[in-house]
Amino acid sequence: MIASVIRWSIRNRLLVLLASILLAGWGVWALQKAPLDALPDLSDVQVIVRATYPGKAPQVIEDQVTYPLTTTMLTVPGASTVRGFSMFGDAYVYILFEDGTDPYWARSRVLESLSQVQSSLPPQVKVALGPDATGVGWVYEYALVDRTGKHSLADLRALQDWTLKFELKTVPNVAEVASVGGMVRQYQVILNPQSMRALNITHQQVVSAIQDANQEGGGALLEMGEAEYMVRTSGYLKKLADFNNVVITVRDGVPILLSQVAELREGPEIRRGVAELNGEGEVAGGIVVMRYGKNALETINALKVKLQQLQHTLPPGVEIVPVYDRSQLIEHAIDTLSFKLLEEFLVVAVVCALFLSHFRSALVAMVTLPLGILGAFVVMHYQGVNANIMSLGGIAIAIGAMVDAAIVMIENMHKVLEQWRQRHPGQQPTSKDYWHISEQAAVEVGPALFCSLLIITLSFIPVFSLQAQEGRMFAPLAFTKTYAMAVSAGLGITLVPVLMGYFIRGRIPDEHANPINRWLIRMYQPLLAAVLARPKTTLGISALLLVLTLFPLSRLGSEFMPPLDEGDLLYMPSTLPGISAREAAQLLQLTDRLIKTVPEVDTVFGKAGRAETATDPAPLTMLETTIRFKPRDQWRPGMTMDKLVSELDSVVKVPGIANVWVPPIRNRLDMLATGIKSPVGIKVNGSNIADIEQAASQIEQVVKQVPGVTSALAERLAGGRYVDIDIDRQRAARYGVSVKELQSVVSTLVGGENIAETIEGRARYPINVRYPREIRDSLQKLRELPVVTATGGQVPLAELADIRITEGPPMLKSENARLSDWIYVDLRGRDLKSAVEEMQQVVAQQVKLPAGVSLSWSGQFEYLERASAQLKIVLPVTLAIIFVLLFVTFNSVSDALLIMATLPFALIGGVWLLYLLDYNLSVAGAVGFIALAGVAAEFGVIMVLYLNQALAKHRQPGQPLSHQQLMAAISEGAVLRVRPKVMTVATIMAGLLPIMWGGGAGSEVMQRIAAPMIGGMVSAPLLSMLVIPAVYSLLHRKDEKPGAEAE
Repeated sequence: MIASVIRWSIRNRLLVLLASILLAGWGVWALQKAPLDALPDLSDVQVIVRATYPGKAPQVIEDQVTYPLTTTMLTVPGASTVRGFSMFGDAYVYILFEDGTDPYWARSRVLESLSQVQSSLPPQVKVALGPDATGVGWVYEYALVDRTGKHSLADLRALQDWTLKFELKTVPNVAEVASVGGMVRQYQVILNPQSMRALNITHQQVVSAIQDANQEGGGALLEMGEAEYMVRTSGYLKKLADFNNVVITVRDGVPILLSQVAELREGPEIRRGVAELNGEGEVAGGIVVMRYGKNALETINALKVKLQQLQHTLPPGVEIVPVYDRSQLIEHAIDTLSFKLLEEFLVVAVVCALFLSHFRSALVAMVTLPLGILGAFVVMHYQGVNANIMSLGGIAIAIGAMVDAAIVMIENMHKVLEQWRQRHPGQQPTSKDYWHISEQAAVEVGPALFCSLLIITLSFIPVFSLQAQEGRMFAPLAFTKTYAMAVSAGLGITLVPVLMGYFIRGRIPDEHANPINRWLIRMYQPLLAAVLARPKTTLGISALLLVLTLFPLSRLGSEFMPPLDEGDLLYMPSTLPGISAREAAQLLQLTDRLIKTVPEVDTVFGKAGRAETATDPAPLTMLETTIRFKPRDQWRPGMTMDKLVSELDSVVKVPGIANVWVPPIRNRLDMLATGIKSPVGIKVNGSNIADIEQAASQIEQVVKQVPGVTSALAERLAGGRYVDIDIDRQRAARYGVSVKELQSVVSTLVGGENIAETIEGRARYPINVRYPREIRDSLQKLRELPVVTATGGQVPLAELADIRITEGPPMLKSENARLSDWIYVDLRGRDLKSAVEEMQQVVAQQVKLPAGVSLSWSGQFEYLERASAQLKIVLPVTLAIIFVLLFVTFNSVSDALLIMATLPFALIGGVWLLYLLDYNLSVAGAVGFIALAGVAAEFGVIMVLYLNQALAKHRQPGQPLSHQQLMAAISEGAVLRVRPKVMTVATIMAGLLPIMWGGGAGSEVMQRIAAPMIGGMVSAPLLSMLVIPAVYSLLHRKDEKPGAEAE
């Protein structure tokens, strides 16, 4: 069938050329339209629910909001994990769905469940769905800085909340703009208890009066004359004078105004998030969250244009300072890989020209390479695969193999042309002869080459089977490599024979005229003779080399992914629980100032607590500092990212803080997928907080002793500080005070709950009623806090309730409705798998878990285990597919088994090179070995193809083979056809070597994939060129004449 396709292509060559031009144009269009990003979007399909219940403690939130929400969400179809976070005033519920779930279908099902559970939640709880975005969507962050000192933090926050936020939301593909830091302006009504008692006013009357006074309404319509007038009444409170004149009640015709019982002022709202820039002080800022799966580079460029326009509308002296910009990483990664593609292209061209000594022949191979790449981009466009580190990497590792078939076919035409000239001395082929020679050369090797490319294409099936994060990471690479190889296979049997007929004409140098070929034959011939003399010894030595590979293999560490240099860094230390916003701001400024002392640091943007987005459930104790570095050419000589992290780690030494340095994108992905911000996370699940905390603290101490662990920190479940007010129902009833009234006193007068908001144009500002700080800022003063009863009496709070300081949870986490405590473990200088295995052993030996408490190991280790389990199942299936294709190619079980038997020899070089480069075996390395299996099989196909051709040539019809004929056939098939075999290896190596030298964004992953392929392409051909002829001679001994010479 393949031969008939080749013949059809040559007959209809004009059609083939037109189709190729069309493919090139289509590919260029798809390339221009390709969406660009740094990494594939690895986040799970997830829906975030955020519920606000102002002023309520985490335990109250957990009991009344989070638990009902999580238990309801567990029933949503397709939901795999439901994670709850209960913190002061807010609940976050993350619903993670199974792979392949449509995100908008998932959102609609969550909405259905929310409508059912809403009635069981307290009336003050406001529930909202988060944006249709994930943590990967944090593509741009900026700070608002006032250089003149004329604007307060409240002014900057107002600019962000009421101008920038809505303007930036108009940019296509922006899901949300989250405000962070600054201060929200608040109208504060500070009640005077003495005045309230003297005038017999309760706090409920004050709250009702303010709410009643802050209203606007309208009438109907009035017709006056021929015109129609709409009626409206004004009534919003807009300035402090309006508050002063609010009437609380009227006594004997005299109004009692709010100004008589309260002091009115503007101040900051209670803060759950702080932002700081460069250690210079607090700022306000914004985080732009991109919609799920959209074009990041396009979105960021549109954002920058919009921000430049908005800069002119800001007050004088206010600047927008970018503090995180993912477009730099995207551009750097794309530039690095594009340059690598160009390098590979040039290196492959040089290899072709060297071996073929004919420029036009090399040109045939070079023309098919960009066409194969453009063809891959066409399929990527219609499948929706972004151009990123992984998808471009797939093309990069395929380049060498893509031109293989073309090179072997071109080399075969050189051989056929040389044979024609030997048969027709002194003659030049006519145009018809050239087309006949092209057809003969292509038909001879085309079917086998097509099948070998098909083997490389299908060898990536295991990568497609990977699931969750690891699947999303490597699927783009597998897709693009598969598409590029498939297009190349198609071009190899259509366009290449046509181009050979046009280009390979005129004076073609003989095979022996090339000094490289003569040198190769001179080297290979004596080696092959020795092998054929002792085939069994050769097989024994090969088997021994394979066994020796167990030494480096046993010493290879395991990791999910190599550390990825994203160009930026995230500092996420773990602080002490229960710190105030003021203390968090001071800590943030101190750490930022220390980080800024390192010369390579450009900007430092610190965030304590959470931004106003459902994608950020961070407690106030979580510091998150984004560090942007200067361009690499401004770094000190010899400075690398690893050295920078070590230097930062030594510079930032603050008591009570455990340093954690992580890449921003990877970390945000991990936090959203598993909730864990470090490479290893241990989740302790149970129902009793005390049992969970006891187990977690024991595990923390035990794990710290494991070598390679730089920090281990268990979150403190009881580290929060509480003032407990236990209401005594009998005493409260004696004074005529209900529990509800007392709760109201605590939440408003002590806690400062917002009771309403002002509407000033587009802006909205909260109104807050509370007692003065001086009568509520200590335990004793709280006990003396006056409570005005309905009868006009005044009672100290201690008469109605017991007041004491206790410890409690600063934040509660749950997973699938079970309470959970997480231990973050950071590793350095040790591979992931061995470290976790040692930790698991130590924990099992030294920690006895209380009843009802269970452990789970999470973070990157979870992905590694899942990927390993999946690959163990799929790899045998892939080998079976390769065997079937080999059998189809040669129609011989012995030939197929012979090639399969050489595949393990590829492992030898791959494993040794990983060991010598000190690389751990990661999923990226496994992908490299999978790719290696395909190209190693291709080499075996070419070797056996030439041996079979030579054997058929020497075999006389109806006569058995003599020993001399067999040896001559093997010598011709192996030695005289050494050039195409070495060219195959050289082009694959030439395509991979540029990946190994140099650095740049994404090079870490690519190098882990390329290393086993390069090592394997050294050992596999070397051993195959000796082992295959040896086994081939043994297999065909039975065909020899009886009494022929033995070994």
